[in-house]
Amino acid sequence: MDGGRSILIAEDEPLISMMLEDFLDSSGHTVVATVDSVRDAMARVAEGGFDLAILDVHLHGEEVWPVADRLADAGIPFLIASGGSVHPAPQAHAGAPQLAKPFTMDSVAQALARLD
Repeated sequence: MDGGRSILIAEDEPLISMMLEDFLDSSGHTVVATVDSVRDAMARVAEGGFDLAILDVHLHGEEVWPVADRLADAGIPFLIASGGSVHPAPQAHAGAPQLAKPFTMDSVAQALARLD
């Protein structure tokens, strides 16, 4: 995995966010922002300034697909993070790379490599 990517994290569990930030920082990436709601994610996507995003499927019970739509429209790659049983992704995002919880440094690195 090449370093130096700037990353937006959309995750509503603070401990998971912190762990993911640590993994990314340790791998030479920069976390530009961590958001915990679809509304905040949409606002941050509108601001831009990042290379890719990691999106938890559910943010406080709300599905993240509108954010994925906005990222896809902007040509910004993203990973879909999920901790288990989820309804299938909408057809538009069925091929998006997945990152299964619980994360490990290796699984994060492998998922990011799929965005190359």
